[in-house]
Amino acid sequence: MLAQTTVTGTVSENTSNLPIPGVNIIVKGTTSGTATDFDGNYALSVNEGDVLEFSYIGYKSQELTYAGQTTLNVKLLEDTAVLDEVVVIGYGSVKKEDLTGAVDMINSDDFNEGPVLSPQQLISGKVAGVSVTSGGGAPGEGQNIVIRGQGSLSLVGTPLYVIDGFPIDNGSVGGSRNPLNFINPSDIESMVVLKDASATAIYGSRAANGVILITTKKGKDSGFKFNLSSSATVSTPFNKVDVMSAEQFTTLIEQNGTDANIALLGSANTDWQDEIYSNAYGSDHAFSAIGNAFGTPIRASIGYSDQDGILKNDNLTRTTGALNIKPSLFDDHLKLDLNARGMYTENTFANTGAISSAIDFDPTQSVYDADSKYGGYFSWIDPNTGNKPSLAPTNPVALLDLVDDTSEVRRLVANAKVDYNLHFFEDLTATINIGIDKQNSHGRTVTSELIPTPDETWNGSRTSYTQEATNKLFDAYVTYAKTINEKNALTAVAGYSYQSFEYNNFSYDSEDEEDGVDYEFIDKSKNVLLSYFGRVNYTLNEKYLITASLRADASSKLNPDDRWGYFPSAALAWNIHKESFLEDTAVNELKLRLGYGEVGNVNGLDDYKFITSYTGSQSTANYQFGDSFYQTYRPSALNEDLRWEVAQTLNIGIDYALFSRRLSGSVNVYSKKTKDLISDSFVDPFTNFGNQIEANIGDMENKGIEFNLNVIPVRNDNFEWSLNYNIAFNDNEITNLPDQQYVGGISGGTGNTVQTHVEGEAPYSFLVYEQVYDSSGTPIEGAYVDRNGDNIINDDDRYINHDPYADVTMGLSTNLSYKKWDLAVVTRANIGNYVYNNVASRAGTLNRATENGILTNLHTDYYNTGFQSLTDNGLQSDHYVQDASFFKLDNITLGYTLTEAIKNTTFRFYGSVQNVLTVTDYDGLDPEVYGGIDNDFYPRPRTYVLGVNIDF
Repeated sequence: MLAQTTVTGTVSENTSNLPIPGVNIIVKGTTSGTATDFDGNYALSVNEGDVLEFSYIGYKSQELTYAGQTTLNVKLLEDTAVLDEVVVIGYGSVKKEDLTGAVDMINSDDFNEGPVLSPQQLISGKVAGVSVTSGGGAPGEGQNIVIRGQGSLSLVGTPLYVIDGFPIDNGSVGGSRNPLNFINPSDIESMVVLKDASATAIYGSRAANGVILITTKKGKDSGFKFNLSSSATVSTPFNKVDVMSAEQFTTLIEQNGTDANIALLGSANTDWQDEIYSNAYGSDHAFSAIGNAFGTPIRASIGYSDQDGILKNDNLTRTTGALNIKPSLFDDHLKLDLNARGMYTENTFANTGAISSAIDFDPTQSVYDADSKYGGYFSWIDPNTGNKPSLAPTNPVALLDLVDDTSEVRRLVANAKVDYNLHFFEDLTATINIGIDKQNSHGRTVTSELIPTPDETWNGSRTSYTQEATNKLFDAYVTYAKTINEKNALTAVAGYSYQSFEYNNFSYDSEDEEDGVDYEFIDKSKNVLLSYFGRVNYTLNEKYLITASLRADASSKLNPDDRWGYFPSAALAWNIHKESFLEDTAVNELKLRLGYGEVGNVNGLDDYKFITSYTGSQSTANYQFGDSFYQTYRPSALNEDLRWEVAQTLNIGIDYALFSRRLSGSVNVYSKKTKDLISDSFVDPFTNFGNQIEANIGDMENKGIEFNLNVIPVRNDNFEWSLNYNIAFNDNEITNLPDQQYVGGISGGTGNTVQTHVEGEAPYSFLVYEQVYDSSGTPIEGAYVDRNGDNIINDDDRYINHDPYADVTMGLSTNLSYKKWDLAVVTRANIGNYVYNNVASRAGTLNRATENGILTNLHTDYYNTGFQSLTDNGLQSDHYVQDASFFKLDNITLGYTLTEAIKNTTFRFYGSVQNVLTVTDYDGLDPEVYGGIDNDFYPRPRTYVLGVNIDF
């Protein structure tokens, strides 16, 4: 002890010389140690010859032997593992430092937590310019992903999903809620989002809307490790449509109705929305094993989910299994990556028609009526027929109880990737990737004979269907990779791809039977994509990066003369941080990127639109000849000149990281011009088999700015706090469209629309009348601004009033960990998105309450308007187009990790709340409505989760 000396010093960053607080300093082989203070200073008693270990998260650990000095200053080097991280791209991979395109990667550590059934939910709010919107609150509901705005008017606007190198079909068979539900989110290792065309062009025709590469967890060359995760969820309905209560409705009828209307009032106090919604319970379990068996890395997993929906009788049950085997042969010259995953899903679909019926049904009536001939469910009765009136809403509880809609979906996705590094030419690797995606479904809907109906002869019905889809893939390509003088590198890829998509659909409806003859619908189709592709990457002196690619695609959906599309791209990047003038500075990464590319799109286009096809007539439209009826076939309109939609994208970007990556992120500025948009076009009479065809008639442009920022304000061995913030600005405009199109159909009236595609405006812009208000701010019924000054209010006075897509999207998430505790919070915001409140427009007029000899409840917007009658012009009033900007607190998760309870076993217990808070001025149920028309939306629930994750 007398020989001990106190050594002091400062620990700082090697590049910026800034002090590092919280560095751990341990005398190797002992428990003696200390940590640096806020200014990076430390003091420690040591003996000569002691080895001191300096360690801090994000830096390379350093060991120094004490030689008797009184002062010992240390500089820690940044751990460059982040820059060396390998990112999967199309037909290969590249170090993150060598990326030239607009690419974002989200690892499993950064995924959103909570009750996640769909992979798309993992990245919601995490990536700038990527908007994820669920179709509603049903369990496993589909998610709509839009990358950098709408890119098409009529084709599929979702990105291409590539699972372990296998591009899957974005569609799904009937009876399936979400095409990506076959992947258990716990099996996913990372998701890479390719946003600009320089990154996506290698995928050619399907990459116009971006690409999401999903890499699943793989086997490892280590001893076996196991993981067991289990969670239980409770989902609660926490918001309802604002309709009148029984007391309010009674007052309304008594003040405005006739004696006959008043006589129809019941004595009950029924909240019909409470009757159809309830707490929903669910559970999710997954088990995986990863390790090495017989010298081969392997990973296997199974999962089971059982989730009810808050709409009664709604349920999703899913069983998944996955297997990955990665053997290597011939001294690692031959590598195999074998993947297989299967899913079996049982769905019970609640009748969503109950949602609108619950809004409409008279709250003074009881759910049940002992005298009812409809199984004891109350129903309005037409005194003339003794049956339910045709225009009366159906008892919503009866709709849920007396309609049985179920399906079973099976899916197998398997692929085998073989890489052979040639013995005689080791710079060259040949790759073959073959895969199959097979899915089928069986479903049926059985409607009880007790369902309230105006049909006196009704005795129940049954519809059934089977659907099959088969996706086959064959890729073959070679990769040449050569490092020259250690700082220069060349990688070249050239290959061929063949992918086919086959569909076989069958359906039967008992109501189509006639004279004992069954009428069945059979539909088979197939389309093929044939491709050649190539890419060259060159790195000069580790500073200057060049990427160029070309893909040639031929789709059987297009006519032979226009079948081939050629999609080039090129990108340049400069690693400025490698230059000498940035050495020994706080700049860890600074890269400037410039990229341009073209990609095509025919996703969602029906097969063989360039040739005449024929459709068989329904049983109710057969041709009578004598006493017999014969099925007829009608030709469909065709266009022999259909060709590719082509998107041209220019992207300028900067990637940066400072202060040992405590601050990092990226900025991208882009312009995406889509030419030859496929949309409906009018044709001259008698020149085709219809007055409209799909044709290449338009152009559109998206331009915007994306900013992403990652900050680590605090990081030491006990406490770490990280923040991720992203914001994106997007402007979407149709720049050329000869024929204005009217879209956005709404409920109420017949054939009414409130949206349009027109040159000079965003797609799906609202086209409405400008409402006139009195001095108190109350809308005047039937009064609209005569915008063209011709003293007539007609269609010419409608105007463009905003659009449903946000001008600004933001995401903010934060993660905190203190010793064994961790906390994650995820928030999102949209600014500038608008929604048409179709529930208020169709259900907010007084006359509706007493029409058709029954009573119908009203939306409380009636108190704001006082509107008496439902009219076409009234439905198209801008009063119902509302600012739906919002801030959402999506998820809060709190966890605790326990490591000492059982040897070699780690427990993490967590609790989570999803859909915590929404702040908005929108008056409807939810401001986040994909497409912008709020009509009987399945509400998203608030979900509470308790779970455990065990590693052993």
